[in-house]
Amino acid sequence: MKQGKLITIEAGDGSGKATQTKLLCDRLQAEGRRVRRIAFPVYESDSSALVRMYLAGDFGAHADDVSAYAASTFFAVDRYASYRTAWKADYEAGAVILADRYTTSNMVHQAVKIQDAKERDSFLDWLWDFEFAKLGLPVPDRVIFLDMAPDVADRLIEARAKKEHMAKDIHEKDRDYLRRCHAAYCMLAGKYGWQRIACSEGGAPRARAAIHADVYAAVQAVLDSHAAGGRVQQKKRTKEGTL
Repeated sequence: MKQGKLITIEAGDGSGKATQTKLLCDRLQAEGRRVRRIAFPVYESDSSALVRMYLAGDFGAHADDVSAYAASTFFAVDRYASYRTAWKADYEAGAVILADRYTTSNMVHQAVKIQDAKERDSFLDWLWDFEFAKLGLPVPDRVIFLDMAPDVADRLIEARAKKEHMAKDIHEKDRDYLRRCHAAYCMLAGKYGWQRIACSEGGAPRARAAIHADVYAAVQAVLDSHAAGGRVQQKKRTKEGTL
């Protein structure tokens, strides 16, 4: 069966994921590639009902009020529904799928709730098996981590909330939680071999075009590789390999 490539753009809140995903999508389409852009959670879908309740604080005012396993299940079901009803056919037909967040977000945002290192590793093993084996979701061919310094991200979140008149969710309200997530992003990027791209320097965001150039270079290396050998090796990397 012919399969496409799944590229995941990961970052903390306020780091420009949507912007960079769109820039990459537009460029690849201009090159004549078949591209499908997706984003999680899928807020307009019924499948995200529990995600929306969780982020609104219906199950607790703080992220730590809901166990990593329960919250991960909410997000995983939303991804499963999206895959089966929206982009599975495109992926299997050879398209490039660009995901703004994916299973990798669960790895970060839920793993930070578990303090014990062995228990955290056990959770990560469970999550991999649950989403990629039990639910059958595709393993990303490359994960790009947009590394925005937490202080810079905080200012961008505040500016966005004021501009768009949007209430913050329980993650965005908790600065300590967001800093723990940033540390987890850095740790997991090393563990799983994610491509880490600096998005801020000197206390300010880097230019969008400069970040895009780095993102494009990282993706180009994957798209230009031989698909058959690359995917076989990718799926063998489970617990200690790369995503």
